Amino acid sequence: MPGTGLWRTKSVEQSILDTDEPDTKLRKNLGTWDLIVFGVSVVIGAGIFTLAARTAGDMTGPSVSLAFVLAAIACGLAALCYAEFASTVPVAGSAYTYSYATFGEFIAWIIGWDLILEFAVAAAAVAKGWSVYLQQVLGLIGVDVKTSFELGGGLQFDWGAVALVAVLSTLLALGTKLSARVSLVITLIKVGVVLLVIVVGLAYINTDNYTPFIPPATEASASDAPAIEQSLLSLILGGETSTFGIFGLLAGASLVFFAFIGFDIVATTAEETRNPQKNAPRGILGSLAIVTVLYVAVALVVTGMVPYTALATDESGTRSTLATAFALHGVNWAAAIIAVGALVGLTTVVMVLLLGQTRVLFAMSRDGLVPRGLAKTDPKRGTPMRATLLVAVVVLAAAGFFPADKLEEMVNVGTLFAFVLVSLGVIVLRRTRPDLPRGFRAPLVPLVPILAILACVWLMLNLTALTWVRFVVWMVAGVVIYFLYGRNHSRLGERIRAGEVSAGGGSDSTE
Repeated sequence: MPGTGLWRTKSVEQSILDTDEPDTKLRKNLGTWDLIVFGVSVVIGAGIFTLAARTAGDMTGPSVSLAFVLAAIACGLAALCYAEFASTVPVAGSAYTYSYATFGEFIAWIIGWDLILEFAVAAAAVAKGWSVYLQQVLGLIGVDVKTSFELGGGLQFDWGAVALVAVLSTLLALGTKLSARVSLVITLIKVGVVLLVIVVGLAYINTDNYTPFIPPATEASASDAPAIEQSLLSLILGGETSTFGIFGLLAGASLVFFAFIGFDIVATTAEETRNPQKNAPRGILGSLAIVTVLYVAVALVVTGMVPYTALATDESGTRSTLATAFALHGVNWAAAIIAVGALVGLTTVVMVLLLGQTRVLFAMSRDGLVPRGLAKTDPKRGTPMRATLLVAVVVLAAAGFFPADKLEEMVNVGTLFAFVLVSLGVIVLRRTRPDLPRGFRAPLVPLVPILAILACVWLMLNLTALTWVRFVVWMVAGVVIYFLYGRNHSRLGERIRAGEVSAGGGSDSTE
């Protein structure tokens, strides 16, 4: 039956045409530097202060710097594919919109649902991390105030995280240009803090700490975590543990991948960019290059300052940070700088995650897969006020009342899944629409996209089996929602049924 196919695609031309509708029109006021600032501001967060030390002590040893390089290579390959799509389909929604143009509506819904998992959960988790650092910074200035308190029945309310999300959501509602200016100021401050820490740390490096670069794998014991919390690749290949050794390095690369999440958010702002054909690729690739250099430098510094064994999580569960390495050398003032840097850094991380989540929801709403009222934009500010409000409420609830610290791997698997589809989409669109004007062309297609897919699948396999179970449950829930609501309210489906677009080979097609 026309208009009911799961694989009906929305043409690139139709996607671009929809951006001119008055009620859902976004304002184009972002340039290359705005996009680079967004990318750097969301990627550089607590990860650069905490993830390198923790991963080195618990998983990889000094080879954590190599783990960052491996994760960066996978991100770089995917970034080339994102850059081509962003310059070809300059429409809000990122991987969701790209999938709609290549794989069809059902896969587009799946990836949109997947991106909701990535951005919303990540925003809530990072907001809670920001609240922890806020408490530390307040303590440094003599204000002993807890940012969370018990409500009874084991339930906690994190007022720090709630306050942050509320303020940042208001800022986003006022306009993305204003958000970009705020991000620029904060990003300059936190990059300065990172550079200062690197320079100071260089004086304390002992090259003996880099040996062994890849520590031998530890033997599994009865006290180790259950098998389901072991990396899936290790289980498949018969490894007994994912701690140190080659499996530890691979698992570490999958974990530090979380620190790179965010460069793809630049693609969600393509519709608000003045010259997306040039600015979007520069923003995506430029931000990724900057953060990769900083991450590898931090990893080399922290593992050179102290033996990796000194960075292991202790028996009480306290995790090491970059401050741990400085404290062991008696440089306690560094803890204050790192706390302030992390607090400042996390502020923009949460803001840009909220921006990405809002733009994906906006794109899905404009297509009718979620209620269309969410796509209505404010006539003065050109921002989707309703979508911003809904995202704020959901993230406020998650950050305020629910523990989100165990969901980092959920965010990773969702992001990697999106990267796989975008990379595959470049190959498909090159074959189905070679005529499309492309402001940026990924090199060596199909080799680069294939390498990106293999790298991302490899990282996914190094996530825990439990993470895969949770991911499958989330995806099943998304499929149910699509068949109960999205499929029947699809705007593309309505157009096909009304004969506005072809059901068999016009600007849009079905199965």
